[in-house]
Amino acid sequence: MDLGLSEVQQMLKSSAQEFLSRECPLTLVREMEEDQRGFTDGLWQQIAGLGWTGVVFPEQYGGTGGDFLDLAVLLEEMGRALLPGPFFSTVVLGGLTVLDAGTDGQKQDIVSRICTGQLFMTLALTEPSATYEPWGISTTATRQGDNYILNGTKLFVPDAHVADLILVAARTSDEGDPSQGISLFLVPSGSPGLTVTQLNTIAADRQCEVVLEQVSVPATSMLGDAGEGWPIVERTLQRAIAGKCVEMLGGAQAVLDMTVEYVKQRTQFGRPVGSFQAVQHHCAQMATDVEGSRNVVYLAAWRVSEGLPSQGEVSMAKAWTSEALQRVCATAHQCHGAIGFTKEHDLQLYTRRAKVQELTYGDANFHRELALQHFEAR
Repeated sequence: MDLGLSEVQQMLKSSAQEFLSRECPLTLVREMEEDQRGFTDGLWQQIAGLGWTGVVFPEQYGGTGGDFLDLAVLLEEMGRALLPGPFFSTVVLGGLTVLDAGTDGQKQDIVSRICTGQLFMTLALTEPSATYEPWGISTTATRQGDNYILNGTKLFVPDAHVADLILVAARTSDEGDPSQGISLFLVPSGSPGLTVTQLNTIAADRQCEVVLEQVSVPATSMLGDAGEGWPIVERTLQRAIAGKCVEMLGGAQAVLDMTVEYVKQRTQFGRPVGSFQAVQHHCAQMATDVEGSRNVVYLAAWRVSEGLPSQGEVSMAKAWTSEALQRVCATAHQCHGAIGFTKEHDLQLYTRRAKVQELTYGDANFHRELALQHFEAR
């Protein structure tokens, strides 16, 4: 098994790195933290024009026919650049889920508009219980004639404030098994009774509360079969967790590069602080965490891309990378000293996001338990 990048993927990585360093500097990231929408239309259209929004979709819908590993290459560079905007929620959470379970008409309508950058999507899954397990879904969808009436509250929904379509997981029947009776609905953002409120988070990453009060949607807006939505959610979560790990890897690499450059330039006692053995050991430990993350993350992404059983590898990657990124950021702060904690310094941008990424889709303890269960079952 070769986990190295192909020639095409290496070209994609290099071009993405060059584009993002030019068009998405950290000065823009800072500006977008204060912006109401959190991204610019100009940058989004450039991304769509490069074909990134369609990289993982078939050519028949306007995509480029790539696979999940191609997408992972882009996500790593986006994590390195802290790219603002709804790319992850639209492509990974929304578009790929529709490609998985949508009808031909839904795919043609939704996926083709995602490929051209004309449609934003997100997934509304978690609720006040904040769990990623099926028992946490209590939002209801009640059949009334040709429509379903949705009621409930969703929390930590990424980019819901700009989404044109929100994919909502709701319970259409109350079975004994909590994974049964869950259905997915495509809810337009302007639906009466739908309220979206942005949440203040440490990462300023545009997470939202979505409240549904008697929201009526046609039965044709259901994605997949009634009551069979949880297996679709599970596949979506596997891609989302693997994709988030790749983003975290990109952030860890950026922090390592930033720290190595800093200790080369910062002088103390008449010499660069990087010449002191203790600081060199810190940098070596950071590099070990980054390379360890790279191996475990790309193994998980490869298995997802190949359609192989991946639950154990994905959970292993999330458990390892969540803690490795925290160690990398903490060690970087030790190497930088007090300046790394100031708002004017770039390091804190990555540290704040790392804390949110650690918890997104479950923390290390949660995924260690899942990994153990899956590997024992094999």
